[in-house]
Amino acid sequence: MRYLLLSSLLLITGCTSVYKGLQSTTGDVHCIEQFRPQFANTLYSTQVDVMKHHLSGLLFFKQMPDSSLRVVFANEMGFKFFDFEFTKDGGFVKHYMLPKMDKKAVVKTLRGDFELALLRPDLQHATIKRDSNYQYIVVPTAKGNNYYITDTMCTQLMHIEKSSRRKPVVKAWLTNYKAGVPDSIEIRHQQFKFNISLQRVQK
Repeated sequence: MRYLLLSSLLLITGCTSVYKGLQSTTGDVHCIEQFRPQFANTLYSTQVDVMKHHLSGLLFFKQMPDSSLRVVFANEMGFKFFDFEFTKDGGFVKHYMLPKMDKKAVVKTLRGDFELALLRPDLQHATIKRDSNYQYIVVPTAKGNNYYITDTMCTQLMHIEKSSRRKPVVKAWLTNYKAGVPDSIEIRHQQFKFNISLQRVQK
């Protein structure tokens, strides 16, 4: 009986959402748009760990004349790892992917990670929640929510969480903004090794 009770307690605890204690509140969900990176021609020194692969080089964000954004990652010798395009209307184009990493799941994951960093959520159904320290702009997704976490006055972006129904699965940090562009971007998956680290290179 004791074993059964313990098992039931662990099962219930394991199913509890880490976001359960958040309280709904009012406010302007569009306040997070101020943290959207203003990439034009921006270069980052970059480290990418994808399962057993470790890649390092330079990642380039380039705003195109049609308002799409190209994201190109290559090593310092010019050998290209991937070349993606994020269109103005929310679309995505894979122009190139390193053949040994050109798997549907890898491309999908990279796309999702960069979409978090680009901070272009559809706020039509967004809501606001709070705890004692932070404000959470909650954007529903197919499998959970994206949480854009700020201070209570929405003057500082703390980090972003892509979550399942119960817990974060990806966390992203954009820090040290200068002229609308973060000096540092960090994206970390919580359940497996898939991490991206970017440090801005001053030209």
